[in-house]
Amino acid sequence: MNKRDHVMNAVLLGVGLGALIEPSGGEETARAILTIGVPVLLGALVPDIDTVMGRHRKTLHNLPVLVGFLAFPYAFGNLAYVWIGVLTHYVLDVAGNTRGIALFYPLLGREYGLPVGVPANSRSADIVTLVITAVQLAVAAVAIYGIDEGWIEAARPVLGI
Repeated sequence: MNKRDHVMNAVLLGVGLGALIEPSGGEETARAILTIGVPVLLGALVPDIDTVMGRHRKTLHNLPVLVGFLAFPYAFGNLAYVWIGVLTHYVLDVAGNTRGIALFYPLLGREYGLPVGVPANSRSADIVTLVITAVQLAVAAVAIYGIDEGWIEAARPVLGI
């Protein structure tokens, strides 16, 4: 995906995650959206630094980088939520793009992706990005609220199951 798609994904995730965490709709929701959304956006931009320094889809598109961002808040007490942006950037490149990423770089240079997705410059990239973002938010909702809340039962008729 291109940078625009990563920014769109991160902004929508920031708003969605903030609303999921604090669904009141008031000032608390706005605070949650900013608290989560800004770091997610910054994290979503980090992997593409390797377009100017290193090898694109290798240097900063791998599991060691993600682990570093996961560990950073525990070690230093800041950069919480940045890892979400990095992770969702990877998901967008793996699931939404035809190329994939080098998950195990620098040990292996092979790029991994799913057999779905579109070229980064495709006219369908925005639609693919929105679909992936919706799936990411659905996964987040399940992680936040769990599956015991009864809302899945309410969704069954809509889904036809």
